Amino acid sequence: MFANMSENEVMPKSTLSRSEQKRAQVLEAAIELFCDKGYPHTSMEEVAKLANVSKQTVYSHFGSKDELFVASIESRCVFHGESESVLIDPLNPEEELIAYAQMFSSIVLSQEALTVFRACIANLDSHPQLSDMYFQAGPMHTIEILSDYLQKMEKTGCYQFDNTRDCAVRLCMMLLGEMRLKLELGLATQALEPSRHGYMLGCIQMFLKAYRV
Repeated sequence: MFANMSENEVMPKSTLSRSEQKRAQVLEAAIELFCDKGYPHTSMEEVAKLANVSKQTVYSHFGSKDELFVASIESRCVFHGESESVLIDPLNPEEELIAYAQMFSSIVLSQEALTVFRACIANLDSHPQLSDMYFQAGPMHTIEILSDYLQKMEKTGCYQFDNTRDCAVRLCMMLLGEMRLKLELGLATQALEPSRHGYMLGCIQMFLKAYRV
């Protein structure tokens, strides 16, 4: 999650210099166009127009469309610093894991994350490095946080995990559930939302039961 932060989140916009504000505007416009129209059908001129800057300004910050594309995707690999406030107490795993599950879901199931995910898939042939960038900055980071916490749980003597990273992946995949699949397919998820918390809690309780000593 978390890894790289978007430029607008590094510091409040009011503290950005004029040049930094223009760069942020360009990135905002670029990610919108790349995700909507795809890399091949987006021009630097269109980005400049949507960002309300000159084409020269776009090129002064990004030397090529390829460089702009990579930067725009990278600027959206946002797994917020919220991760630092969860998974602290290994003696209270159910409460800690439900807090993690809520954070994890809010990130991975967000419209922004899905938009970037689709952009990576759509441009896999021309820019395969983007998928790796997204995975490293997002999903892998949250998995590593969970794996570290499972190691702390193991040290209490109450749980035994065969491989904490594998177990972290199992739990994360369970937490995504039907919601992620439907979102990826562009299907409605309103019917799943009322039971979402109960679903996540059930996954966590089943997970803890499976690995309790």
